[in-house]
Amino acid sequence: MFHFNQVPKCSGVQLRLYKEEKGSSSCVRIGFKEDKYLILLLHTIVALLNTCTAEQLERIPKNISKILVVYLKSLWVEIQKQMLLGSILKSRLTREFCLSKITPNNLAESIFRLSVNDQHWVTAANHEKVIGGIFDLGETSFECFMLNNWEASPLHMRGHLKSVSNIFSSFIEIVRPEYGFPTFLSPVLQKCVSTLPIYSDELDILTFLENVKDYLGCPIIYQQDIRVLKTDSGRETHFFSGHLDSCFPQAPHVLYFNDILRCEAAFKEGYSIAMRGMEFRFKSIAAVADDLASFFGQPSVGVNMYLTPPDSQGLACHYDDHCVFVCQLIGTKNWKIFHRPSLQLPRLYEPINKLENEEMTTDRFNQVLLKEGDVLYIPRGVPHEACTVNEDESDGNAGFSLHLTLAIEVEPPFEWEGFIHVALYHWGQTQYLCSYTSADALSLDLSVLAVNLMHIVIKTVAATNATYRKACLVGANLSSSVSEGGLDVNHKTTFRHLLDTVNKESRFTDAISRVEAAVQNHEDPLLDIRWLQHLSSEGEMVEGSKWNSPFIETGAYSYLVGQHIDKAESVFTHASSKFSSEVIFENVEHSYKMLLEKYKRARNQYRDGMLSLHCN
Repeated sequence: MFHFNQVPKCSGVQLRLYKEEKGSSSCVRIGFKEDKYLILLLHTIVALLNTCTAEQLERIPKNISKILVVYLKSLWVEIQKQMLLGSILKSRLTREFCLSKITPNNLAESIFRLSVNDQHWVTAANHEKVIGGIFDLGETSFECFMLNNWEASPLHMRGHLKSVSNIFSSFIEIVRPEYGFPTFLSPVLQKCVSTLPIYSDELDILTFLENVKDYLGCPIIYQQDIRVLKTDSGRETHFFSGHLDSCFPQAPHVLYFNDILRCEAAFKEGYSIAMRGMEFRFKSIAAVADDLASFFGQPSVGVNMYLTPPDSQGLACHYDDHCVFVCQLIGTKNWKIFHRPSLQLPRLYEPINKLENEEMTTDRFNQVLLKEGDVLYIPRGVPHEACTVNEDESDGNAGFSLHLTLAIEVEPPFEWEGFIHVALYHWGQTQYLCSYTSADALSLDLSVLAVNLMHIVIKTVAATNATYRKACLVGANLSSSVSEGGLDVNHKTTFRHLLDTVNKESRFTDAISRVEAAVQNHEDPLLDIRWLQHLSSEGEMVEGSKWNSPFIETGAYSYLVGQHIDKAESVFTHASSKFSSEVIFENVEHSYKMLLEKYKRARNQYRDGMLSLHCN
């Protein structure tokens, strides 16, 4: 029987990366200066881990998982260092080394898999301190913030981070330099790996790994993980300008050691360093992000870092598709906050427009000087730009600026529109369609068609009604000092108002016209709400029902409408009326929170896996 004390000791392990040529392709493998039988054992462990199902991974005893992670990470630190330096041998290894079948990607996948169900990477931040650090507004309460500023208008909150400096203290200890050049930059970048993109509705972490396993653990990638840029006269210039058209995974610009050193040189030339995904690189930041996401009832919160030299501007004037809390950690920065050009909130993943300076009139912006410890809230859709002060005018502070942005990214399922779609789905499954039998096939098909058309009505109404685009806080885990009643946000009232709007706008002919246009263009009219299918796998399905999906096949629209147009309209009108009167908020709330937890679980697994691969 194998005992884990037989695994090679962590200290003193010698390894080399070796490129093995196979015809027109090549593969990087790991060579070890160890007993070949122990290396064969290690290969077996890695191979078994990387073929485990999710259930099998969960059954691995925690103590064994911990031993394996510690050992594999000791190897990973050395491998990552060699990859960063490009130290890959192109000729046969010496007899001292035993060439294994393990690739760096194999090892990275094993570490990731062992970490996705282990919560020890993120220690929960103090909920009250996190919220108090941002929302301790003195005379202004959090309730007032939610009513007057949330998704509506910017707010400058002065000095609150200083009173709860332990929120970011672990990170600040790493990056706090003496006033002058930030010497932390190069060491931090060297220890980071690329945070590979995951589809927004991907809830199976092993499917994600299958899609990215050939790139897992690679050094940071330009545009995907980091940008090095500056703005002059309203125009952005990238330091690595020759790689702007690169798109992962076809032609990524991976930043190796020499490129990282060039980032230091770029900073001295006035370029800002913008780093994405800080919540996947530092445990302390991940804890704050997780707490804030829970507070706003969202699956996750993104965190970016911006390091800007004195008398310089990084990003050009722009607006974001998400709300941000700008946390000023070091130095000061001048912000210009412009008036929102549209009352309609931009949605996540919609194209974002860059705004030329000449479009901004000088009498339509507010200027804010952000100092250390300040927080600036900027709603989505509000144009803004920022620049550092001249070093001579820094008033004794660091001439450069370092801030983190906490991004509240409201994904489609967790807007109010998403909540109404969940309501329709739940009602259709549990109240409307469950009474049909297989003998009444046509009636069932027409009823399924009616529900599909009602989803299209919701999408149509939401395109012009601002309330549907707002964040739904039904799943919010509010602070003990904050009550929903105190916020004067009545979810049931909002829900009923939106239902009434859908009922009034439910026009059969308009919905059919949109379906016909989509069919002619060979498009799925409900493609962007396919995330509703995630509810089906949690027992929401009515057993025995023919409707085993939230949607019917695209081709069935034409047949049902063409052959049974009058009856289809009658069924649609009846269903629309029943939905508005029969749906129960509490039942929808249960399904909605269940969906939120599924998204959270997948995001937490991704976060924990990525944290385990970073060497910070």
